[in-house]
Amino acid sequence: MKVVEVVAAIIKKEDKIFITRRSYGEFKDMWEFPGGKIESGETREDALVREIKEELELDINNLDYLTTVEYDYPNFHLTMHCFICEICGGKLNLNAHNDAKWVSLDELSSQKWVPADIEVVKKLVGIY
Repeated sequence: MKVVEVVAAIIKKEDKIFITRRSYGEFKDMWEFPGGKIESGETREDALVREIKEELELDINNLDYLTTVEYDYPNFHLTMHCFICEICGGKLNLNAHNDAKWVSLDELSSQKWVPADIEVVKKLVGIY
């Protein structure tokens, strides 16, 4: 089975977390933590900074590793490295999503999540 390795940002501001809604593909209109594939030669952190800049035109910092999720989709195995971080610059522009919002921890579980991201939500709710 093909393995896809990605990074995801759990962007925090005070007691809110930033989530994005996919605008394409099998999971269109489902919520996810933004991020993307790690390119050859990149560290996980470098990949996440680049992906957030490409997808959202935002700059992030204070990356703090949270967890790695292993999830089997029908056509591939996903390895997703998740980091809690903060916005430190840029102007939000949705280049790969059709919506985005800030939600409280209490609201996280009630969103319609991309399957692998459900594990991240469980981890976040358990920590905070």
